[in-house]
Amino acid sequence: MEHGKHQAPARYESGEGCLTTLVRIPVRIVVLVLVLPVRMAWDALVVGARAADRMLLRPLGRALVWGIEVLVAIPARWLYAQVLTPLGHGLRWLAMAVFVWPWAALWRYVVVPGVRYGIVVPLVWLYEQVLTPLGHGLRWVRRALLLPAGRGIAAAVGWLLTVVLVMPVVLLWRHLLRPLGLAVAWLLEHLIVLPLVWTYRELLTPLGHGIAWLVDLLVRGIGAGLRGLGIALGWLVTVLLVTPAVWVYRRVLTPVGREIAAALAVAWRVAGFISRAFGRALAWLAWHLVGAPVTWAYRTVCTPVGHFLRDAVLAPAARAALAVGRTARQTLRTARETVRQARRDAWRALVGGPREPEPREPRRPLARTLGDTQQATTVPSAAPEPEISLLGQKSVPQG
Repeated sequence: MEHGKHQAPARYESGEGCLTTLVRIPVRIVVLVLVLPVRMAWDALVVGARAADRMLLRPLGRALVWGIEVLVAIPARWLYAQVLTPLGHGLRWLAMAVFVWPWAALWRYVVVPGVRYGIVVPLVWLYEQVLTPLGHGLRWVRRALLLPAGRGIAAAVGWLLTVVLVMPVVLLWRHLLRPLGLAVAWLLEHLIVLPLVWTYRELLTPLGHGIAWLVDLLVRGIGAGLRGLGIALGWLVTVLLVTPAVWVYRRVLTPVGREIAAALAVAWRVAGFISRAFGRALAWLAWHLVGAPVTWAYRTVCTPVGHFLRDAVLAPAARAALAVGRTARQTLRTARETVRQARRDAWRALVGGPREPEPREPRRPLARTLGDTQQATTVPSAAPEPEISLLGQKSVPQG
């Protein structure tokens, strides 16, 4: 027999029969009836949210961004660039002029020279010319006079302290205190320590071992009784509570929960199909009752009328408005030039002014015509014209 030929299917669930199938179908029908309104309401909310996001929230967000840009950002940038920045530069210059530059000048030209020439230089002179020779002299006096005298005095004082203090204490410890201490220690060892050690070793230790053995035996007996009682109580709880609860969970709650979850999943999918079909039907009705007529009216009536109005009315009006604006700007420009010339003439008539040179034709150089495109010619009787740059550099005459 070929291996795996008669194996169970992958989705096979043991323990299911015709009774489970007969119960499953009504349960799924009831769940579908309960879930269908919820799914339709959910789909309606999703469609409404998407439409609101596309038709209301996004345009409103763009309008808010544009309004904030126009009403807040642009005035704020202008205020920062045109008002706050110059004001900050002025305040910084004022703060530097009032608080920094005077103190810097005071520090640089008053405090530093005063400290240098009033304190540092005299202290340096005092250290180099007075304190250094005085210190050298004191060091010579210490090395030559005080150190030899101090060594002799220290040796004499050490010998005197040894004779007066150390030797009596050593003799007292060696001949009196040490023998007395040894005797007291021997008495304490033989009268107190040895009896206490014998009592602990021969009496208290066996008595403690017996008491510990009795207590251990009592504790073991009580522990064995409690363990047996716990085993019995655990067996009773397992037989009376845990086993029925596990059987109910495995045989009742798990299949019921699995069937309810499967029924909810199937009902949710079926309700989604039904809701989408209902939505498509509503969209088809809305298109054929409202959208198609409105589209036909827009394409057939509104578009030709709009094109006619644009070509016959709005375009000529715009061209006329542009011509009127251009004429008005030219008129205003001419009026401004006239007023400016009249003001200049009136000012010259009242206070006088430099005489403006009369316009005349530019003089053509006689020596050489460098700008001629045909040929550079030279006049024999004229002096050569200096070749200069048109940027106003100083000319160098040609020899």
